[in-house]
Amino acid sequence: MSLLSSGGHRLRALLVLAVLIPAMQFVPYGRGHENPAVVREPAWDSPQTRYLAKRACFDCHSNETVWPWYANIAPASWLVTFDVREGRHHLNFSDWRQGQREGEDIHKIREVVEDGEMPPMRYRLMHAEARLSSWQKTLLVRGLATTVKARR
Repeated sequence: MSLLSSGGHRLRALLVLAVLIPAMQFVPYGRGHENPAVVREPAWDSPQTRYLAKRACFDCHSNETVWPWYANIAPASWLVTFDVREGRHHLNFSDWRQGQREGEDIHKIREVVEDGEMPPMRYRLMHAEARLSSWQKTLLVRGLATTVKARR
């Protein structure tokens, strides 16, 4: 394969991207940046637990999402919107009505926080404040466990 044909493939790839990326902006998914009203927060065990949850969890797990600039540009907007919708569906600190969280398992929360699955790496890369130390993760998990027990 000659250098010229390799360059031709690169040029074609760039042309495809030059057409595809602007075309993606016309897909309507990912543009509805909604923050519904806060219905009810949990009875937090401490201000520290709420602070840590707000710092690392609220963008996806509350109705107080701070929508970043890249949430307006596809395909990033698709991923951000999907993550927020899924996060709110599984655990929403802004809609903590009696019985709604009955299925939420504090052991699962502990597992995903301690294993570093939550917040996800792609989120931590863009949000330095969400990078919790081991000690902060421990405090968050303990505080959430106490908060969840208090609702029963």
